[in-house]
Amino acid sequence: MPRTMYRQIRCLSVLCVGLMVCTVTVAATARPTQAVAPAEALHQLLDAEWEWELVQSPEHATALGDHRYDDQVTDRSPQAIALRRAHHVNLLAAVRHIDRDKLAGEDRISRDILEFNADLAVQGDGLYRGVAAGRDLPFSADDSPFFMNQMSGPQLSLPQLVRATRFQDELDYRHYLARLARLPVAFAQEQVILEAGRSVGLMPPQVAIERMPSQFAPLLTDDLEHHPLYAPFLKFPATISAELQAILRKQAAELIHGQIQPALVGLRDYLATTYVPAAATKTGASNLPNGEAYYAWSLQRYNTTRMSAREIHELGLREVARIDAAMHEVMKQASFTGSLSEFRAYLRTDKKFQYTSADEELAALRDIAKRIDPQLPSLFVELPRLPYGVRPMSKEEGNNAPHYIAGAIDGSRAGYFEANTNNLASWPKWSMDALVLHEAVPGHHLQIARAQELLALPKWRRAYGNSGFSEGWGLYSEGLGYELGLYADPYTRFGRLVMEAHRACRLVVDTGMHAFGWSRDRAINYLVDYGQLERSFAEAEVDRYLVWPGQATAYKVGEQKILALRHKAEATLGTHFDVRRFHNAVIDHGGLPLTVLEAVIDEWIESEKAHSH
Repeated sequence: MPRTMYRQIRCLSVLCVGLMVCTVTVAATARPTQAVAPAEALHQLLDAEWEWELVQSPEHATALGDHRYDDQVTDRSPQAIALRRAHHVNLLAAVRHIDRDKLAGEDRISRDILEFNADLAVQGDGLYRGVAAGRDLPFSADDSPFFMNQMSGPQLSLPQLVRATRFQDELDYRHYLARLARLPVAFAQEQVILEAGRSVGLMPPQVAIERMPSQFAPLLTDDLEHHPLYAPFLKFPATISAELQAILRKQAAELIHGQIQPALVGLRDYLATTYVPAAATKTGASNLPNGEAYYAWSLQRYNTTRMSAREIHELGLREVARIDAAMHEVMKQASFTGSLSEFRAYLRTDKKFQYTSADEELAALRDIAKRIDPQLPSLFVELPRLPYGVRPMSKEEGNNAPHYIAGAIDGSRAGYFEANTNNLASWPKWSMDALVLHEAVPGHHLQIARAQELLALPKWRRAYGNSGFSEGWGLYSEGLGYELGLYADPYTRFGRLVMEAHRACRLVVDTGMHAFGWSRDRAINYLVDYGQLERSFAEAEVDRYLVWPGQATAYKVGEQKILALRHKAEATLGTHFDVRRFHNAVIDHGGLPLTVLEAVIDEWIESEKAHSH
């Protein structure tokens, strides 16, 4: 999963959840006047929205490589949230005021994406109206009581933010110190939102968030040499004098020990003694106030389709059955005579499939990446220039899944596939091919870096993405491993199928728990039986679905949409179908809602058909 701050998943991203306070106030978008041509009005709106979003989420700006707001964090005060809700309403009105029929090409696509997002935000802002009788809750689509959990929050996002921050000169350090000084206010604002959610029963399930308070331990250590927020002060650029280094270190130590840690202790203790004990014992979004509407909105938010929970559930059942049959076939190819569960146990426990050190795992991943790179021209007409690296995820992330960290939009910082070297047993050798394909190339890095380099598009478009498109492309890219010559033995082929089965099971389990009354235990057992997951990992996965309703369904839904469009193009164009041109047609507009992608590829097919005659 890419850890970028897409508008659709802003409250979930590791880089942006939990530290948002910005003192700049931006006026709501004004409706363009009739005197302005539609295309010009659209471009003005896109440019204004780009700047507005960077101001609203300075951490997002930092992650993208825009360092104008590195001294800020996002404002989650009730006043700021109210302004954001008003902005969403005004933005939607402004977009709809622009005549779509008078736009063409990328401008029409831009308008469609902008309208989709603005409409989604307005819907999200209205979800909690009426939950608290006569009281306006301090929530919005991006500032909800679900933003902090065992998967996201300051305990995880702060170390990631440090890794994305620039430290080239004294000013960068001064900005960083100013940002640190704002964190206690940010924590207080987050607690207000959590408490408001607690007061009306809008909380994640208790079983999923029980370990959240313990995740704060790395940020509460007295050992500055190993404190994530102090890391930039262990090594300075040569241009900063020793005397100034000592001053900056002293100021950082005073901020961390004197202000940030006491505030974090207060937040952690609130979570441990008040919030977690009061959390819901029932699981599933349907048990929340207005839960059915919330889940329907979440599915649309992440999948960017109009599919219902029932349709997604049934798609999952069909895919699970198909993949299960393929797994049995691969087991035969490996000449294994036992049951599928026995084959899984063999692959999980035999030492020859396990890495013995983090360095060995990282070397293997880098080797796979470098075997893929030279073959990419066979699948793409144009490729991004931005390089990528493979590095371990931070220790504080524990057994979270491997993920991608996007590079800077201006090319000043490379992208990174962050591997889980914290628990080697969870990531055996036969799973590595599919992981690299998904997280690095031709998956997340290739797609996101390509989008960032589409200089003819507005910056807002170059940075936009959503789970359905991005995760769908990542899962589709795993399938491209066959065309790239990977999956050379039954074990790596089984690894590919395990990861695909996992995503198919997510459709069944996520909708099962949130729409159809499944228990947590039933969901865990289903992942073990059909997703071939170890029980401990299945438990962690189910708890992820409980706090991020709908997000996990985006992978398979998105992959199936891209595959359907490819099959449609192949059937329509016949011998004139060029897979290289198809792949660039999919990714060369940046991230797209899947409803928009379908229209874009339909137009591309017609264009290709015309050129072939």
